[in-house]
Amino acid sequence: MYSVSSPSADPVGMGLPAGAARHEPPDRDLAGPASEAPALDPKRLADAIRDAALALGFARVGFCPVEPFGDAGSALERWLAAGHHGDMAFMAGDGRADPGALLPGASSLVVVALPYARGHAEEGHGRAGRALPLVGRVARYARGADYHGVMKERLRLLADRCAELSGRPVHARPCVDTAPLLEREAARRAGIGFSAKNTMSIAPGLGSYVLLGELLVDLELRPSEPIAAGCGSCRACLDACPTRAFVVAYTLDARRCISYLTIELKGAMPRELRAAIGTWVFGCDVCQEVCPFNRSSRPRPLDAGLAEKPALDQIELVALLELTSSGYRRLVRKRAIGRVNRVQLQRNAAVALGNTRSPSAIEPLTRALAQNVSALVRGHVAWALGRIGGAAARRTLTDALALEADATVREEIALALDAPAP
Repeated sequence: MYSVSSPSADPVGMGLPAGAARHEPPDRDLAGPASEAPALDPKRLADAIRDAALALGFARVGFCPVEPFGDAGSALERWLAAGHHGDMAFMAGDGRADPGALLPGASSLVVVALPYARGHAEEGHGRAGRALPLVGRVARYARGADYHGVMKERLRLLADRCAELSGRPVHARPCVDTAPLLEREAARRAGIGFSAKNTMSIAPGLGSYVLLGELLVDLELRPSEPIAAGCGSCRACLDACPTRAFVVAYTLDARRCISYLTIELKGAMPRELRAAIGTWVFGCDVCQEVCPFNRSSRPRPLDAGLAEKPALDQIELVALLELTSSGYRRLVRKRAIGRVNRVQLQRNAAVALGNTRSPSAIEPLTRALAQNVSALVRGHVAWALGRIGGAAARRTLTDALALEADATVREEIALALDAPAP
């Protein structure tokens, strides 16, 4: 869920930062010029903006002043120095802990949350209960429409409402997770949720299955009260992580996180972590699934714009392994899963097929080892065949070793042939 904000044209020629815009109040033919509109005090204006945000469908709304995130910035520096960011070089960019750098002149940060589907307690079965052993898992936030578009459109509408409510033009910049901003720290400061031991934001009454968005505005708004941490002595998320990605509570080594391995990592997955990835092909929800804050039996709000789509509820691994260019474009269109390229998805599918340990996966893996043009994919296919094991898998690997020209793939084949019998 990380990317670098792409530049955009200044919509009004005012030299504003990329993504910023000037929002004008509506014509006031009956009420007189905008300059004559009575100014609202910071509390009343914050209350009015909260009501407007809730009317737009946001489940939580909070406010914090635009100022450097001192302690969080220092923690980020320590995290980067330890190398926990892996290949995510963009995390080292200046200004991530200083929201004011995103919109000079901004006074307040409006932080909002949209809830998405929590899914089902049991995964890996068809809707009629029929077992589907060759399906992969996609993180719940990515099963619906691309949240970036949903969130940004509503934040732009909220910026328009800010101009209406304040009675003057408002400079604003909407941010989702594409902007260099420590959004979970912003959520904590704005009273949206507290930072959990798994580094997620937990919004009381909603849990951690929420997406965060921010709106920088040049308005003085009364800050919200931060929410006290609520994890207590619980360490369910830390203990449940399949790859042991948590160094200690509140510190994630992204290099071991399944979400990083299946999304951010472009090259080969570490061999020692592949078996622990299971059948995840995009992201991971394990640390959220075990969290007590997500286990309430009471109905939780769900934003209709983020509802799950059946195509990603149970994604067929063989189809993903054999994904064509046109099939990839159809799969990722207007979905967050487009964060990864086709080769990454095929790589992930190969690992997941190996982790099914199903003999029925040998035939499609055999085809991929012979036909896939990507050495990265073929190497992971070789690992998957070694993971499944058996005479048929060994024959495929032995035959491939005699024909394979790529040195990295040959190494993977040799290691797969040496793998202990399952």
